[in-house]
Amino acid sequence: MLSSHLFGRLATALVLALLLLFGTLPAFAQSHARLSLVGPKAHYLALGDSLAFGFQPDFDFAHGYADDFGSDLKARGVHDTINLACPGETSSTMLNGKCPYPFFRKYPYLGSQMNAALKYLAAHRGQVSPVTFNIGSNDLLSVFNKQNCTVNVSLFNAGLRTLDANLTHTILPELHNALVVNGVPTGDLIMVNYYDPFQNICPNTVPYVRMVNAHLARDVAPYGIMVDAFAAFGGAKIPDPHTCSYTWMCSVFQDIHATDTGYRVIADAIETSVGY
Repeated sequence: MLSSHLFGRLATALVLALLLLFGTLPAFAQSHARLSLVGPKAHYLALGDSLAFGFQPDFDFAHGYADDFGSDLKARGVHDTINLACPGETSSTMLNGKCPYPFFRKYPYLGSQMNAALKYLAAHRGQVSPVTFNIGSNDLLSVFNKQNCTVNVSLFNAGLRTLDANLTHTILPELHNALVVNGVPTGDLIMVNYYDPFQNICPNTVPYVRMVNAHLARDVAPYGIMVDAFAAFGGAKIPDPHTCSYTWMCSVFQDIHATDTGYRVIADAIETSVGY
């Protein structure tokens, strides 16, 4: 583990390097919202981890961002929301199965989430749009120690390499290809990035979350668009005034997941980004 002083210097250097490379990170993410979009079709497919699932520690699982967004899409002719997300999912378990909490799934299926998604898209070829997903937080969450605000940098880098590889080699191209019929895109692929639930208690986590989001934005750019949940939750501001209302961090649960209000904010950010 790094000392807090050395950690702070490293984190600052990482942010400066990213800013020099990409300019402002939110602008980099938002630039891909200008890609041409297909628009909503008969079915909306949600994929990912516990945020896509809509987990809350009070066991209210009906007000996630996919629920809110799907409800709004009904006015645009979308018939249903199929949510295959699994709490605890990593990019590796998404591909290989063995999600840690399969009993929480809203839609039953056997095998991996990726296989279930591809089967659904094949069975409803040309009829699914949009597809939203977020993945990656569980690949990296274990490297953060909120008790002493340290990060295992070597594990972080290893986890980020695995996440990038799983996304760029398999998850993103296969989802993209499943949404193309006779060479024509038939659905929108929308990735949601991550807010930082720890930034008020461990401000030095912010550069790492921003780095993850920069990688996600770069990975998704050839295939779809990025929705900036990080900015919608207040960005890098310390302290973030929204943490206690948008997440459960200030509650008795001290939980990283979004509240009803936070999930609504993410749904609104999606709708603003896609324009429908």
